[in-house]
Amino acid sequence: MASFWESIKVDGADMRLYVSVPSGTGPFPAVVVIQHQGGVDDFMEEMTQRVASAGYAAAAPDLYHRDGPECKDDGPTRRARLRDVNVIKDVNATVDFLMGHRSVEAERLGIIGFCMGGRVSYLMAAANPHFKAAVAYYGGNIMVPWGEGLAPFDRTAEIHCPLLGLFGEEDANPSPSDMRKLDAELTKHGKVHEFHSYPGAGHAFMNRRGERYRADADRDAWPKTLAFFAKHLSGITVAAS
Repeated sequence: MASFWESIKVDGADMRLYVSVPSGTGPFPAVVVIQHQGGVDDFMEEMTQRVASAGYAAAAPDLYHRDGPECKDDGPTRRARLRDVNVIKDVNATVDFLMGHRSVEAERLGIIGFCMGGRVSYLMAAANPHFKAAVAYYGGNIMVPWGEGLAPFDRTAEIHCPLLGLFGEEDANPSPSDMRKLDAELTKHGKVHEFHSYPGAGHAFMNRRGERYRADADRDAWPKTLAFFAKHLSGITVAAS
């Protein structure tokens, strides 16, 4: 497996991608990995590598790139500046990068996100028809638009791929009631989805570097994620890591 940073253009400016590619010649199915509020940090690099170790080319775009390389603002401040119109551009540019990569099977493309990235996964399941599977880990604020336009929740009818949602029962955003509302809306529109919720787990339960990490939830959720991608993207059997 090789991991490295790439740079692509979005609206004429540079956007960095953290990329991990499995060993071998491919072509591989591919997954866009969407950051949590902390940005493309050590946790997101680890998750991108975990995706690649399961047999998928993976790329994590730096959604904070418009702040510039010298920005020292904290995660909440930077996240508050994001706008859906720009997020969609950034993810679409990442899709174009992957679809043009010699190691990628362009017709087998998924997306996964954590925290705010779970929200983005839900949004992009509606906004980009190339995705064949979407995974959202504890995506908060799905009912809230970033900037002008519809919230991801209000675009549920546009979702065109199966969706896997992983939640913590002790989370406040998304709360268990949020999860039930999302489930009902997806069901109303006939969207293929499956949700799993973990007792004793709150937000960020997958982050091994954080105080809220829950190993038992990780051990159950990650194999479910890989099985979901295997079913909808690759048809391969892989070991969880």
